[in-house]
Amino acid sequence: MAGGWTRDGAIQDQIDDSTNDAVAAARASLPTGEGSEYCVECGEAIPLARRQALPGVRTCIDCQSGRDARRPSGGINRRGSKDSQLR
Repeated sequence: MAGGWTRDGAIQDQIDDSTNDAVAAARASLPTGEGSEYCVECGEAIPLARRQALPGVRTCIDCQSGRDARRPSGGINRRGSKDSQLR
């Protein structure tokens, strides 16, 4: 049951859209192209298993973990409430 001016099922549509956007963003951030045997940041060897699992990878696990920690988390504001727009 939706409330206000929305139709029934609108909340689930918002959840589905947010999930689809997150999956698309994650897929877009996957490495592409030719990979590297050595990390481009620290120079350490990238294990063969990692290179096989992620073709195109250019960083070791430690350096990629650091990159992921620095990545800003943001997204589309689907709620439209006044409080969420003021942030």
